[in-house]
Amino acid sequence: MSALLFLLPLAIVLGGVFVALFLVAAQDGQFDDLDEDARRAVEEN
Repeated sequence: MSALLFLLPLAIVLGGVFVALFLVAAQDGQFDDLDEDARRAVEEN
């Protein structure tokens, strides 16, 4: 039971950190063009 009291808040904090990092990446344009690099890699000879 004491492990649950430690792990549950830890999981909530880590989840919040990952959500915050995702939102920062989305605002910075990280996910704007997901197809260009893949298309460029396929079209190169």
